Amino acid sequence: MSEDWIETVAWNADGLVPAVAQDAASGEVLMVAWMNRESLARTVESGEATYWSRSRKALWKKGETSGHVLKVLEVRLDCDADTVLRQVQSVAGIACHTGRRRCFFQRLDGAGADRRWVATDPVIAGSAGDG
Repeated sequence: MSEDWIETVAWNADGLVPAVAQDAASGEVLMVAWMNRESLARTVESGEATYWSRSRKALWKKGETSGHVLKVLEVRLDCDADTVLRQVQSVAGIACHTGRRRCFFQRLDGAGADRRWVATDPVIAGSAGDG
């Protein structure tokens, strides 16, 4: 397979690009993580999400320890070529390492000095691991 397609991506100075995982059925944004060339290539080859962990400085296959695999059905690149969108199917229904369906579970509520973040999504029973 030609790797020319991967060079179309506008990689940042660290060789990374943000990658949005969107539920293919509902359109809900599940998570955002970072990818490098190798993780994007592995994702495309395997059909399962692989990322670059900035904290561990290593490849991270989503669900490798938790079982919360994201099956990638489609990969898109935005108009500036600096963000990847993956249409996914969440095998276990959990995308977040906190055990929730999505990472965007905190909503800003209130007004003025009373503003605070409120958790809106429950932790799914029996969930734990790498998200």
